[in-house]
Amino acid sequence: MASQNAAALVILQDGKIRLERYGNAFTPSGRWTSFSVAKSLTSTLVGAAIVDGHIESLEDPVTKYIPGLAGSPYDEVTIAQLLTMTSGVAWNEDYEDPNSDVARFDSAEPVAGEIGIVTYMRGLERAHPPGEVWNYSTGETNLIGVLVSAATGKPVADYLSEKIWVAYGMEQDATWLLGQDGHEISGCCIQASTRDFARFGQFILDGAMTDAGPVVPAGWLAAATVKQADISEPGYGYGYQWWTWDEGAFMADGIFGQGIFIDPARNLVIASNANWTTALGLRDGEWPARSDFYRKVQAAIDAEAAE
Repeated sequence: MASQNAAALVILQDGKIRLERYGNAFTPSGRWTSFSVAKSLTSTLVGAAIVDGHIESLEDPVTKYIPGLAGSPYDEVTIAQLLTMTSGVAWNEDYEDPNSDVARFDSAEPVAGEIGIVTYMRGLERAHPPGEVWNYSTGETNLIGVLVSAATGKPVADYLSEKIWVAYGMEQDATWLLGQDGHEISGCCIQASTRDFARFGQFILDGAMTDAGPVVPAGWLAAATVKQADISEPGYGYGYQWWTWDEGAFMADGIFGQGIFIDPARNLVIASNANWTTALGLRDGEWPARSDFYRKVQAAIDAEAAE
């Protein structure tokens, strides 16, 4: 735990806690910022909005729900292409570049009466035809949140609470950071306990069901958690805001060591929170460091099963 600057690790198998550890003076009742782990929660709300009749189809144009994007590079982009980050709209996600889009979007001055991220994203340029090239874009997950809010008529945090957080019985309240315009930063920044991040993983593993019934449409998880876009990383891909493994596992990832890993073959969920630095694998080294840990847990489970 200390060597990884870890704050929390919760491992579930067969719906039961197999391991729970804390560091950095963090506790089970503490709430940790998700960073991009939130993307996978936001995308799940699109499925919920389809079940509730607020969104008709993933092939609907984004502008049907966010008319402020009309006349921009998003004119021909579908909801499915937002979910898979294949819109073809240019976006720079370089966290070390103060002039990158991810550094500037929340400080841009919005048009009066308009959500700030819509104003910002409308001003971007097209880099590729829609549906052809994957490009990681927190801005597009922020647009997904705006889309869900517009379609449902509810703040994204309220809809998450209604459809999943309360309905599934999370242990603690969570919070969601707002941008300067007062809208949730949907590609980031849910604060929740690590136990509840693990519960969300279990919710997905169990088919996204609550006592009220299925939260997402039939076939949603089968499509959301498999490779829909090539990320040029052998063995991995991108689904509906989930990182996918070709052998069937998938994960929600957040910078600095946040994650939810789900392996249906082993009935396994791993939730982790940390404060990684460059020396601990940030940027280019974060992916192999994270994957190596998950594979070691898988190997331990397999060894135990073979005994």
